[in-house]
Amino acid sequence: MKTQEHGLNLRIIALVVTLGFSLNLVWGKVAKEFPAHWGKPPEIQTQDYVELPADYGHGSSTLAKWIATNLKRDQAGKTEPAQPAALYENNFEKAEAGKLPDEFMALAGDFLVKRDGTNQCLDLPGSPLDSYAVQFGPTESVDVVAGARVFGTAKGRRAPTFGVGLGGVAGFKLQVAPAKKALELLKDQEVKTSVAFEWQTGAWTQLRLQIRKAKTGAWKIEGKAWSQGSAEPKEWMVSFDETEAPVGGRASVLGSPFAGTPILFDDLRVERVAEK
Repeated sequence: MKTQEHGLNLRIIALVVTLGFSLNLVWGKVAKEFPAHWGKPPEIQTQDYVELPADYGHGSSTLAKWIATNLKRDQAGKTEPAQPAALYENNFEKAEAGKLPDEFMALAGDFLVKRDGTNQCLDLPGSPLDSYAVQFGPTESVDVVAGARVFGTAKGRRAPTFGVGLGGVAGFKLQVAPAKKALELLKDQEVKTSVAFEWQTGAWTQLRLQIRKAKTGAWKIEGKAWSQGSAEPKEWMVSFDETEAPVGGRASVLGSPFAGTPILFDDLRVERVAEK
């Protein structure tokens, strides 16, 4: 009888130890605080569990990569925060050609993944001539940035119009309008502000659109665009002060192939606004 009780007690102890170890795996914390100049750790992380670099304990592989990146930057003498972790990113290199990835929602247009030389990207055909858009990423409203690079070509005097959006169908859009030689900031379909912009046909154009809370009851909508190969503008090129709280919605890329030639989209990314 005592032997049975002893064996039962050992099993209970083993179960408690195992349970405690399992809980520690689930709720384990880093062993020490991160340097302040690293900024905030990534908000969304993979649900795995690995050993973190530099004796920081254990956590997700997302956190491990973030730590390793910051350690490398410290060694190089860089003290500004690293690029914020992406909430969503897609360069289409692992996407199946000939179809639209399942996580995308086409509002209109035959968007398909196609190979362009050695690169895969999202292709919008040059016909029919209309306006099209496709949504991707998480539903966000404030303190969020969307980026993409877009390729288009002019044909005679005709040129495509294209852009990137935040906040769903009726949200904000940053649009390159070559026919107007302008970079426009729109809310739904209404142009709120614009700036002169010289688009280069046959070259990739980088786009970044940001929505951030400026203060209570006030938000800033900001955008910039530049040709690939040139330096990213340090300042936002277009800016609009919003007094109505932005609605939640997914990011998007949009295009109107007025030149009758395809528009290509690549390197889509959604991230949090970097802290200053």
